[in-house]
Amino acid sequence: MTAPFVPRVGGTLSADIAVPEHERELRFYSRVLTTGEHPLWREDLMNNQGIPIIGLGARNEEYAHLPLQWMPHIQVADVAASAERALDLGGTELMHGKDEAGESQWAVLLDPNGAAFGIVPVVSAEHMAAADDDASGDMAAPMGCIAWIDLTVADVEETRDFYRQVVGWSAGGVEMEDASGRYTDCKLFGDDDNPAAAICHARGANRVPPVWMICLPVGDLAESLRRVREEGGQVIQATRRMDGKYASAAIQDPVGACLALVSG
Repeated sequence: MTAPFVPRVGGTLSADIAVPEHERELRFYSRVLTTGEHPLWREDLMNNQGIPIIGLGARNEEYAHLPLQWMPHIQVADVAASAERALDLGGTELMHGKDEAGESQWAVLLDPNGAAFGIVPVVSAEHMAAADDDASGDMAAPMGCIAWIDLTVADVEETRDFYRQVVGWSAGGVEMEDASGRYTDCKLFGDDDNPAAAICHARGANRVPPVWMICLPVGDLAESLRRVREEGGQVIQATRRMDGKYASAAIQDPVGACLALVSG
C-alpha cells in the first residue's frame, strides 16, 4: 500500500469526485469500502485512522463541467509550469486555483485521452505532521489509502511522454503478453525512484475506460463486490488468485464513475 502524505514529485496525495445523486453515492461507497472484520475505511469515507484520503462531493453548478471521474491529486514541483506544459501538449485546463498573490496552488487538467487529474505542490512537512496528529490508533495497522493508480489507453507511448513532462515522472517498460503477442506497458516512478503509477495498453482483457483508476484496498473484497452489485454498481472485470479468492476488480459506481478495488 502507498502511505498517504509522502512528499515526492509524482506521488498521489488524494483523490476526489463531484457526483450527482450524492446521498446514493455516499451510501454506495460507505457500504462497499467498509467490509472485513476491521474495515480500512470509515462510513464518512475517511480512512480508519481518521485521515481524509478520498473526497465525494455533490455535483453543483461550480463543478458541473468536471467529468464523472475519480481525479487523483498528483504532487508536482511547480503547478503553474506543469499546467502550462499540459496545455502545450494537447491537454485541457478545467480549473486553476491561485492565492491572493496570483501564485498557483492547484489545477485540474485533462490529458489528451480525456483522463482527468489534479496537480498540487509537493506536500509540506507541516502537512505531514498535522496528518500524524489527526490520526488515531496504531499507524502500523493496515489502513485505507490509495494503493495505486493506473490508466489504460490506446497509445501508451504518447501518454507516457505527456505525463513525463507534465508531472515529472520517469518511466520504465513492463513486458506483457496476450493472445496477440508481446507488448510493453509502462510503469512510472516518482523523483524518489519508487513506483507511482502505470499506463497500460487497452488490449485483450484489459479494456476499461481511459480514466485514472484509483485502486482502493478493502478488508473483504468478495463482500465488497457483492455490495457493489447490491447497491446498483457493476463489476467490469475481476482477477482471482491461485486459491480462487479475488485479488482485484475494476468497478463502476451507480452514476458511472470507475475505480478499482484490491484485497487489503
